Amino acid sequence: MELLVASAIGVLTAAGVYLILRLRTFPVIIGTSLVSYAVNVFLFASGRLALNAPPILRDGVEVYTDPLPQALVLTAIVISFGMTAVVVMIAVGSYLSAGDDLVNDPDTLAGTKNAEPSQRGGGKA
Repeated sequence: MELLVASAIGVLTAAGVYLILRLRTFPVIIGTSLVSYAVNVFLFASGRLALNAPPILRDGVEVYTDPLPQALVLTAIVISFGMTAVVVMIAVGSYLSAGDDLVNDPDTLAGTKNAEPSQRGGGKA
């Protein structure tokens, strides 16, 4: 069971990092979501993977599941859903204003290459 969960965490992380390194905004958003899912599964797995074990401590119960990671994962899911919605709306607004969803716009990059160092944010004014 632990090998399966660890493999799933690794695949989610690898796919998320691969998508984050793309030039378009939609794969970057999907990659960020995959990495957050990997973190959620990691947090959930840190609470002792036990089948049919209650997350409540009672007298006489020897095998239990830690309830704290479950609460953390539930909170993280809600936060990541809200952040994904905000990022999608920012990406849609960027696409509607620029007409393209490239992260590094060639026109913007061409404008900063010929600019003075003080305009690029580097060097002395």
